Amino acid sequence: MLMYMLKRLFRALGTLVLILIIVFVLLRQMPVEGYFPNYDKLSRVAIENGIRQLGLDQPMPVQLWRMFKSLAKGDLGTSRVYRNNVPVTTILGPKIPISLKLGTLAILLSLVMGLPMGILMAQYKGRFFDHFGTAFVVFIQAVPAAVYYLFIQLYGTTALGIKMLFNPNDWKMWILPVISMSLGNTAYYAMWVRRYMVDESTRDYVQLAKIKGLSQNEIMFKHIFRNAFVPMIQYLPTSFLNTIIGSIYIESLYSIPGMGGLLVDVIKRQDNTMVQAIVLLFATVGIIGLILGDMAMVALDPRISLGSKKGGR
Repeated sequence: MLMYMLKRLFRALGTLVLILIIVFVLLRQMPVEGYFPNYDKLSRVAIENGIRQLGLDQPMPVQLWRMFKSLAKGDLGTSRVYRNNVPVTTILGPKIPISLKLGTLAILLSLVMGLPMGILMAQYKGRFFDHFGTAFVVFIQAVPAAVYYLFIQLYGTTALGIKMLFNPNDWKMWILPVISMSLGNTAYYAMWVRRYMVDESTRDYVQLAKIKGLSQNEIMFKHIFRNAFVPMIQYLPTSFLNTIIGSIYIESLYSIPGMGGLLVDVIKRQDNTMVQAIVLLFATVGIIGLILGDMAMVALDPRISLGSKKGGR
């Protein structure tokens, strides 16, 4: 497993480098005006001096090398448009914890609601709980998220007496955003738990357990659910990232000062340094999530051998 993890880490670094190169090159194709907030008011001499200071007059390989040298030192650069001459780390510092907290709470709520719903749907297949859960899953997948997001905000703020201006220190302000962000993953977890558990219920070992006289609950939770949950655990870390990225609309809707809307904002403003830093952050979390997912699968099911030649991943 150690060799597998080392290979994954090596490939992950290669993927990060490739992503950064692509983003860097694409951003450099944009007009140079985006690097100067007051471009129209600057003289040509001032613009040329600024271009030299930023190294934009250098060949692309030289610019890439300078960027990677800065990243190796832990320097993510300085914003020139979003907040002029402010280090990127200073801007991201207070925003990251808010988005992480929001995403973590949403994922936990999704697990608390989605897993039991999927279990009940599988256990009572074709009956009330199954029909109810299926209707919920279809509704969440079929209706645009913006529709029920607005519905929750409109009626939730009135019912709970919550103000529209977000206050991170008021626990009531987190309720509606967390519920809104959790609905998509709740439906996803319920749907796949049901599917995997229904598939597992047809296995030979389930029939053998019934012959041995085990109760339905013992079979359902000790055997079927455990085996059905193994393939799902791989995607939990990745779904955490997707939850954070998917918070763009939620954070804008509730005026939450997190990472969600920041990427869109800096792309519009052509703040290339900020874009590179946020892409690096998201890509890193995503790759780490995939690796942690594989490790979690091995921890839950020792029969899985990562990197083995026969039946391994």
